[in-house]
Amino acid sequence: MARIAGVDIPKQKRGVISLTYIYGIGRSRAKEILAEAKVDESTKVSDWTDEEIGRLREAVSTFKIEGELRSEIQLNIKRLMDIGCYRGIRHRAGLPLRGQRTKNNSRTRKGRRKTVANKKKVTK
Repeated sequence: MARIAGVDIPKQKRGVISLTYIYGIGRSRAKEILAEAKVDESTKVSDWTDEEIGRLREAVSTFKIEGELRSEIQLNIKRLMDIGCYRGIRHRAGLPLRGQRTKNNSRTRKGRRKTVANKKKVTK
């Protein structure tokens, strides 16, 4: 199993797909990296030579990925919360940020339903 940027790349998959297992690398960036490293994107990872893997490691190291990228994203979110802007407030409250409705959906952000009991009517 090839190891690039601290991530085990699956051997049985094609190069483009297997590079997407690294956080911060999608399909287009994977194609870009493979072109830069002069590796055919349709070859499987098991067919890569040690030289090709070395070139890929070099090409990947030019991008901000994995832990460095995660920490930058967390710092950006923290900054939004600290300045108290709309997006920061929504992050703090655990609600959707980009204008979605919250009456019916948005369960991903809000979490499981918290059922609130109805008030009982007073009998005279």
